[in-house]
Amino acid sequence: MILSIESSCDDSSIAITNIQTKELIYHKKISQELEHSIYGGVVPELAARLHATALPKILEECKEYFKDLKAIAVTTAPGLSLTLTEGVTMAQALSLSLDIPLISVNHLKGHIYSLFIEKESLLPSTILLVSGGHTQIIEAKSLYNMEIIASTMDDSFGESFDKVSKMLGLGYPGGPVVQKKALNGNENKFDFPIPLRQSPNIEFSYSGLKNAVRVQIQKLGELDNLNEQDINDICASFQKAAVGHIIMKLKKQFKKSAPQRFAIVGGASANIYLRNEIDRLLKEFNCNELLLADLKYCSDNAAMIGRVAIEQYNNNDFTNMNSITTAARVKGF
Repeated sequence: MILSIESSCDDSSIAITNIQTKELIYHKKISQELEHSIYGGVVPELAARLHATALPKILEECKEYFKDLKAIAVTTAPGLSLTLTEGVTMAQALSLSLDIPLISVNHLKGHIYSLFIEKESLLPSTILLVSGGHTQIIEAKSLYNMEIIASTMDDSFGESFDKVSKMLGLGYPGGPVVQKKALNGNENKFDFPIPLRQSPNIEFSYSGLKNAVRVQIQKLGELDNLNEQDINDICASFQKAAVGHIIMKLKKQFKKSAPQRFAIVGGASANIYLRNEIDRLLKEFNCNELLLADLKYCSDNAAMIGRVAIEQYNNNDFTNMNSITTAARVKGF
């Protein structure tokens, strides 16, 4: 079995995965959403302290599996350096004490392999990765052959939801609450601009859309003057523009190279509006294979890290304990 650790942001998680069967033997995650909600976003120093408390508690429940472990896997990048260090330190200690190798896992590959938890992998795939930190189109041909072909210039899709939620006083994380409010809103009430509409480049940007929401709130007399319907309408109109931006850029990419198989991964891939719009787009381009991770595995978790680790274990892809690093390799894999 492989024990995997995830601490890239504000979720403390450990999983145990069977190498041969890919069965998820154990999985637990402790979220820090409540602690960070009062700040409207993740505070790295607080997150690191909470990991230092939560990870050992979860590990205590895994002791019965120690005798069967063949490797320790841990997220090393990208992520918050302070929180990644908590997971890496634990992984190094376990590797040393149990005398088993370390596996360094890229967090973005983890999200891609969240599609394949307890399953065989289906690659090549064209993948949209949408999370609090990333908005990317990735051509994933194999575990070791992945290319980022489009990325965001500033804010990510998920981050923009968090920031709009904060503007409206709805709390953190913003994705679920904005999506819920949007269900009761009029998505055509406010004509928010779709970013980079005139640009031929396949890239993303959410700073301008975020600012347009801020300006609209000011026009309505600031937050204290907004009623419930105003908030619902802003959420619905923002969500329409945010998703519309992705659909517009995907359509440009598909015209150049239509996908045979498409997948959506990352925490923000749980957005139902986004899933429905992409489903429509794929039908337009005669792509009938859409891969989606189970909702419980969309956000950061150790199960996805363990699934990548199986592939790396079978390829003898191990990491020297003294050279393991938490440097954020955001540009590629």
